Amino acid sequence: MPQWDDVELVVVAYRSRAQVEAMLAGLPANLPVAVVDNSDGADGLGALVTARPHGRYLSGGGVGFARAANLGARTSTASVVVFVKPSARPTTADLATLVEDVVTDPGCSASAAVLTDPEGRSQRGVGGWEPSPRRALVHAVGLHKLWPHAGIYARPPIGVPLEVDWVNGGVMAVRRETFLELGCFDEGFHVFNEDMAFGWASRQHGLRQRLRTDVAVPSAVGGSGGPALDLWRLRGASMARYLDRYHPGRRVGNEVAVVVLALGSLARAAVQTLRRDGDEARASRVYARGLLTRRAYMEGRLVSRR
Repeated sequence: MPQWDDVELVVVAYRSRAQVEAMLAGLPANLPVAVVDNSDGADGLGALVTARPHGRYLSGGGVGFARAANLGARTSTASVVVFVKPSARPTTADLATLVEDVVTDPGCSASAAVLTDPEGRSQRGVGGWEPSPRRALVHAVGLHKLWPHAGIYARPPIGVPLEVDWVNGGVMAVRRETFLELGCFDEGFHVFNEDMAFGWASRQHGLRQRLRTDVAVPSAVGGSGGPALDLWRLRGASMARYLDRYHPGRRVGNEVAVVVLALGSLARAAVQTLRRDGDEARASRVYARGLLTRRAYMEGRLVSRR
């Protein structure tokens, strides 16, 4: 078991007090936690956090997940930081497993749990592989359902080991020193793909990441208070930005991957429209728009551009 006084949770919140409150209610009251609030107290989150014996409340300034998470880690004095999204519901046993991985293995830059949906299945995107034109094509046409290791995003069965290039930051433990040495999360991303970029930085330094498929953490419905369609467009823009930023010598390949992903999303939108799934169809269309334009907005404010 880890020494909890040398471990701190870092939670990035945005109008998600109810989710943070429910998450913290399932953890020991004396567990150190830093909450970085990107809505700057709009929902009274500060009083909830500072009422805890070892609670730290920080103003995130509304500048996105990556910068807020980095602020929490950089101001921490703990040896190990565990990033936890507000909608996750980890137990102390879950956290202890992840912390032990990074404490006992210097070659492991991050250990992450598998977030699960209400049916108990792993969510898509709990980890994955470096995007490429081939992997983009597999994802766009749905072949990842036949060959689950050939696409971009992993959705492993619970308990089945899987090696991936990057892990999702929903419940992820890191040694703080290593996190800082690797440059933290890339603040060029408002949200999305910063965990993929951290996986890339880890591999460049000869480190690996571990996806603990045996640590299944339920994820409640909801989470960020950000507008859903804004987030979908930002998801697309962030993927295109990642390809441009981390594979600058592969410009033609990057454009192929972006166009293929966009066409796949538009094809899904057409099917969803026929099924009268209007919300899903709109999400698929704005995701494609984010990919193709590299531009995204959060409540009217430009947060990603080419």
